Amino acid sequence: MLLKRIFLGVLGASFGLMTAGGVFTVLLAVGLIPRFAGKTHTGRRVMLYETMVILGTMAGDICSVFEPQMGAAATGRLGVPEPVLNCAAGVLLACFGFFAGIFIGSLAMAIAEMLDSIPIFARRIGFRHGLGIAVLAVALGKAAGSLYYFCERMFLFGG
Repeated sequence: MLLKRIFLGVLGASFGLMTAGGVFTVLLAVGLIPRFAGKTHTGRRVMLYETMVILGTMAGDICSVFEPQMGAAATGRLGVPEPVLNCAAGVLLACFGFFAGIFIGSLAMAIAEMLDSIPIFARRIGFRHGLGIAVLAVALGKAAGSLYYFCERMFLFGG
């Protein structure tokens, strides 16, 4: 049983690192981190930005896997009344929502700017015929995955 838990822990951490790497790759591909560093004149701290992206993605992975243990048991352990915890949770949620909104807005703008380069790239590699089929295949795959997700009611189980 212990070996199984260790294996699952290593596997979960590996998947978290892969997810963080994927997020980091997308952010690097659209140039979001260098743009933030350039706009804030903090180019010497790019490694810190990159580390925070990786740690934030892994923290999000952990939060999506483990459910929070709030309620009477947690309140008793912390020694803090439940209304105070609810207020603190609301403030933290508002802060998270504010910064997540800034991040998503910046990411959307960076991706929109990057979309201008797709036709140029397609012309450079000679991908003139079949571009519509490729886009249609991606859209159909996304639609099929979404239908499967909702028809199997996977959203109820976090899967």
